[in-house]
Amino acid sequence: MNEKNSLADFRHRLSRYGDTVHDRWLNTPGWQRWIVYALLIVGALLLPSESLGSFMSPYTDWASILFFPIGTYVVLAIGLNVVVGQAGLLDLGFVAFYAVGGYAMALIGTRLGWNFWLILLVGIGLCALSGVTLGAPTLRLRGDYLAIVTLGFGEIIRITARNTDSIGGPNGIRGIPHPPSLPDVELFGIKIFKYGVLDPRPYYYLLVALAVIVIILVKRWEKSRVGRAWAAIREDEDAAEVMGVPTFRFKMLAFAIGASIGGAMGVLWAAKAISINPNDFQFLLSATILAAVVMGGAGNLPGVMLGAFVVAWLPERFRGLQEYRMLIFGAVLVALMIFRPEGLLPSRQRRAELKEGSGGMGTLGAEVPGPESHGEEVASK
Repeated sequence: MNEKNSLADFRHRLSRYGDTVHDRWLNTPGWQRWIVYALLIVGALLLPSESLGSFMSPYTDWASILFFPIGTYVVLAIGLNVVVGQAGLLDLGFVAFYAVGGYAMALIGTRLGWNFWLILLVGIGLCALSGVTLGAPTLRLRGDYLAIVTLGFGEIIRITARNTDSIGGPNGIRGIPHPPSLPDVELFGIKIFKYGVLDPRPYYYLLVALAVIVIILVKRWEKSRVGRAWAAIREDEDAAEVMGVPTFRFKMLAFAIGASIGGAMGVLWAAKAISINPNDFQFLLSATILAAVVMGGAGNLPGVMLGAFVVAWLPERFRGLQEYRMLIFGAVLVALMIFRPEGLLPSRQRRAELKEGSGGMGTLGAEVPGPESHGEEVASK
């Protein structure tokens, strides 16, 4: 009992500290916030430094790891967070939209020779349409039923790509063109717009620009009427519908937005990878991104990004331990879920949902009591 009390006290102190930091941030003047945002962007651009890479990734090239898996996971987690964290819809087939974007870049780039930027717009549009196509017949389902359908959709896309010889079949597509280069533009001695095979840093800088745009758009949606509708659906869809919220329409919008973000990342990744095949889009990737969202703090954008960073970075950091690295990675995840079941950086609202017994996932975890509610139930008996 003493161990349980001490653990609960530790969680409570962490929550109070997080709430204090959050309240101070809300009271910070706008111009100071923009300075912090600018410093964060500059810090992200300086991350490929070799001096930092010697510690962060001593066994592999740090700049390459920053693009994939770290940066890729972060952008994908932001997109999945719109669906899972904000709208409360469990999507186990998110990798399908990543695949649609990648194949759009591969097919259009190799066969039609279109410009990368035009393909990026087309890929975003195709993935939004895919999200609507998936959502239209399935979003009237809830919880585990929706999860099963989205899981099936992800497998359908992968198996279709593998069995369709016209798009490469199991061998995939090779010779995907890079984005157009501007080799004369340099920053700190780095040709930041020269996209080739050897240097991954220009692709990483392009990914940072994509991530910044996505974050701005997602935060704008979150603070708008759309974000309030998503929160209402996540907490109680029936109550939201009774109060006049067109739940189906807003769930479709969440699927379309999440799919668009996943597709944009797929286009950029394919342009860097040069070749793709169906094995690049396994279900494990969807599960990993979902784990990053939940572990970081579903619904809280900084937490989701931190969770994606940890999930992508830890296996690479301990790569020198060979077969034991995944054991350490799993142990860290288990420890985090024990000490921080609501996530590394949960929002105050989601933490309250977890305490009330919704499992921290809105309707997704409605049958899973949170740690506090479970303790209260045992005490009452």
